[in-house]
Amino acid sequence: MPLHLDQLATFVNVADLGSFTAAADKEGLTQPAVSLQVKGLEQRLGVRLIERVGRRAQPTAAGLDLLVYARRLLQESAAAEEAMMLYRDGASGRVRIGSGGTASIHLLPRAIAVARKSMPGLEITVRIGDADDILRDLEANSLDIAVVALPASGRNFEIEPFYEEELLAVAPAGSLMPEGGPDAAFMRDRTLLLYEGGNTRRAIDAWLAAPDIRIRPAMEFGSIEAIKELVAVGLGWSILPGLALKRDRAGLVTTSSLNPRLTRRLGMVLRRDKHLTRGLREMMKCLRAFKG
Repeated sequence: MPLHLDQLATFVNVADLGSFTAAADKEGLTQPAVSLQVKGLEQRLGVRLIERVGRRAQPTAAGLDLLVYARRLLQESAAAEEAMMLYRDGASGRVRIGSGGTASIHLLPRAIAVARKSMPGLEITVRIGDADDILRDLEANSLDIAVVALPASGRNFEIEPFYEEELLAVAPAGSLMPEGGPDAAFMRDRTLLLYEGGNTRRAIDAWLAAPDIRIRPAMEFGSIEAIKELVAVGLGWSILPGLALKRDRAGLVTTSSLNPRLTRRLGMVLRRDKHLTRGLREMMKCLRAFKG
């Protein structure tokens, strides 16, 4: 009797999410239906595949071995479906992207537009969040690719840096910047409005650091666009990615390089076992070509 792809997909979701309930929510099924799928697969193979450890559902030793084959079968099945889509209705596949706020606003739209010109039928979805959440979704295979500030950690990830940008001092319009750019001591004396969490914030904190001094910004925000507006009305200074400042056409803020300069790298992150569909390859090509 052949293996059923639906059972394999359900088994992989339970193993990845550590929960029958979470797998049921993801697949739009009831929890009993998910349990029956896994039980049917166990009966078909004659081994136990999932066991409960505390409150989590985890693969057994046999289940871990099966995961390798199950992922391969599901990816090959998806690849076969995508190949056939080229012959049906002009469709060209789907790419699910996870990204931070700045890249999703100032980088991805142009890259997506170029990809869609090459593949008009390509379906692209973008999920916006902080890097840690995005990488967790990528690990769970809920995303095909992540575009995040580096470094990105994960044993199962392939990481390709593709864009480097400068982080700039940002002040209300008309503010005087030191010759050569503000240094860390100068910025520490300003009222700072900083982005909360993430690799970019960690890089800024390291740049601002001084012995026995803990950086405590006046305010922290989850939106770079909000910080720009607050700086523009005179509530403080900030350090922001250059990409987020390219469209300040109204001249509402003053910017300057820091002294010494501070940069960050953006990278594409994929699972090592990810099948590179035509659409995903096209999207990666467009990201590599991005010049800011």
